[in-house]
Amino acid sequence: MGLFRRGPKRDPRALARDEEFAFFSDREGGVFRSQVRQAFAERGLEVTVYAGTVTDSGGRQFGLGNLAAVCHHDRRGERCWPVLIRDHVGKVLRTMDGPQPLEILSEDEIRACLYPRVVAEDTLPASDAFRYGREPATGLREVLALDLPDAVQMLSEDSLLDVGDIAELRIRAMNNLRALPVEGHETVRRGDGAAFEVLLGDSFFTASRVLVLDELVERIMGTGLTGNGALVAMPFRHQLAFHPIHDAQVIPALQAMAQFAAAGHEDAAGAISPNVFWWRHGRLTPLSEPDGGGLRVVVNGDFQNMLERLVDDDV
Repeated sequence: MGLFRRGPKRDPRALARDEEFAFFSDREGGVFRSQVRQAFAERGLEVTVYAGTVTDSGGRQFGLGNLAAVCHHDRRGERCWPVLIRDHVGKVLRTMDGPQPLEILSEDEIRACLYPRVVAEDTLPASDAFRYGREPATGLREVLALDLPDAVQMLSEDSLLDVGDIAELRIRAMNNLRALPVEGHETVRRGDGAAFEVLLGDSFFTASRVLVLDELVERIMGTGLTGNGALVAMPFRHQLAFHPIHDAQVIPALQAMAQFAAAGHEDAAGAISPNVFWWRHGRLTPLSEPDGGGLRVVVNGDFQNMLERLVDDDV
């Protein structure tokens, strides 16, 4: 899994763009939705295809955003879309049509595959189904999820009522998160002296390891975080970037990570946030914000005071 993801060759950007998924041309969007309709038909379902969703005759709705991003970024190009789409539709229908995990799994089995997952709040249903989830930062939500063989299922508050106390379940989920292996780790270095670490993995919970960042940093780097904390970024579910703050090198690292996070978040499957955050004592403070078509770095008083102190220490 590359750090800076470059998509395969596509129709020229000068062509008319798809209204829902701007990374597709008009033509590509039509091809994509046609293949989605065909994949459902092969499973015996007639669906109505809208710009970003499909709906079957029973009223069930299926979002297309993540699948569109997966197709867009596959390096093999458009020729592989039918296989990707059929595989995705098959997994979704098996999960929805089959026995529900909470009904067939034992209590121990549920707890063994339970994890906390950090997601963008605007990707959750507009209902109160996930109101129990903590808010690590504005625009983010931490929910409980099951890591199943064919899917990751986020659990609503109602579904958890029959499982156990939510606070106790979160403790177990956090312990499972701590026990995940480190699938991949790379150091990004730039000519201006900026450097930061990137954790990569196929696990849907890779970015969610920001919840145990202090332990993760010590595990990877051999030394823990100081009271200054760290810069962190969670562009999408399979990446977590961090820079332990020790000295004034945090300044070029912040600029580099802002570019990295914005690029990784764009059009990503499982996108979480384009922002960089200041992690300190488990709390996340955003250090960037939208600015027209891009992002700009912003710092609050506490972070500015720390920067000034670190710069003075380096003089």
